Amino acid sequence: MRLLLLSWQSGALAPFLADASGGPDRRLTIGYVTDAQAGMAGAPFVAAERARVSALGHEVREIIARDAEPHQLDAALGALDALYVAGGSTFALLEALKTTGNDAVIVDHVRAGLPYIGTSAGSIIAGPDIAPASLMDDPADGPLLRDTRGLALIDTTIVPHADGLLPPYPPELIDRILHTYGGDHRLQPLRDAKHFSSTSAALGSSRPASERDARCEIPVAGALA
Repeated sequence: MRLLLLSWQSGALAPFLADASGGPDRRLTIGYVTDAQAGMAGAPFVAAERARVSALGHEVREIIARDAEPHQLDAALGALDALYVAGGSTFALLEALKTTGNDAVIVDHVRAGLPYIGTSAGSIIAGPDIAPASLMDDPADGPLLRDTRGLALIDTTIVPHADGLLPPYPPELIDRILHTYGGDHRLQPLRDAKHFSSTSAALGSSRPASERDARCEIPVAGALA
């Protein structure tokens, strides 16, 4: 699997796409999942995030998973070169995927080789459980969720915005998340200027701590016995 998990800044996106596609000059078709942003159309971060992806020059196709049947999403993902899952409400995003059965569709395609890029909420749902996000996002955004299990593409839960620089996520909140959930969940704090990536080839590999600040190989869930 090819995964790129971001907190906010997207400097790693262009190199990741170039590597995944075999070169920097190919124009790609990227699916852009917006379900985390339901009801947030006027929020400045929504336009800013979309603009950063569009600025790369690839074709960007919006995907609203809550409005798609699994067979429709399956066909749509089959025509993509990469899937980008945008930030917003983690609980609204996971609800959109799980109530439609589209969570399984995405997992199948990603495990089959479709590159997955997540930002903030899109990074959180890639892990095994989104419960730690309940102190960042409102669980009431996903009233139909029966559980908080994520896509389990990786075996850790990302805690984005971990440097505490964004006003909604001060350092005190990040510390509270780590203290409250760190005993029961494997958490991975992720600062806004950093990213984490995982590929099948990198399973079980490790990097020096000085490098992990900038880029980290996260074991893919289920791949290590």
